[in-house]
Amino acid sequence: MFSGGLDSVCTAIHLRKKYDLYGITFSYGQKASKEVKVAQQFSKLLKFKEHKVVDIGFMKDLYEKTNALTNSKIAIPSKFDYSIVVPIRNAIFLSIASAWAFSKKAELVAYGAHLGDMKYPDCRPTFARLFSDALNQGEIDGIKLGLRKKITIWSPFMDNLSKSDLLKKGYKELGKEIFKSWSCYGNTKIHCGRCESCNNRKLAFDKSKILDKTKYLVKI
Repeated sequence: MFSGGLDSVCTAIHLRKKYDLYGITFSYGQKASKEVKVAQQFSKLLKFKEHKVVDIGFMKDLYEKTNALTNSKIAIPSKFDYSIVVPIRNAIFLSIASAWAFSKKAELVAYGAHLGDMKYPDCRPTFARLFSDALNQGEIDGIKLGLRKKITIWSPFMDNLSKSDLLKKGYKELGKEIFKSWSCYGNTKIHCGRCESCNNRKLAFDKSKILDKTKYLVKI
């Protein structure tokens, strides 16, 4: 699962020496629509075998007035608030990604959740393990017949990797290109510098002792 953000880009870098990479990006009505274009750019840079952009914009209507990342009338907070937890977003994304994975006879479905994502229920390792079991059970006959391979849902969180751990790996391989990744929750041409995701990005660079050359509208 590939958003073009710092976490997904660095997760792809972490995995690419061991796996062929197939990326899937979702357009779900998010304000941060720029991330789709950035994901396409990085899929080429990282030499993905294939990259799909899947339009599930109807999800915006289903979320109604519950979520700040999709509803234009809700302000995006500068620190964690439950309004930025998109209801079972990763479950939806992982279901679609896993359907593709089963069709490809892939073994691993990865997303960029890390140690700092404990506040998000669908980022926790417990969720990923249980969801892996459920999805494999849903294809158990195909797996037994050899038509499918059993999949494992994996995230850096499951190997106790933090956002700064991932960033160090990404920066080591990509250098200045890493600053072109997109973390902002807003619909702006450059990172807003105010939202929770921008603040987490800045903190990761600070903890990694890497000079952050990302352009922000506001530097706080």
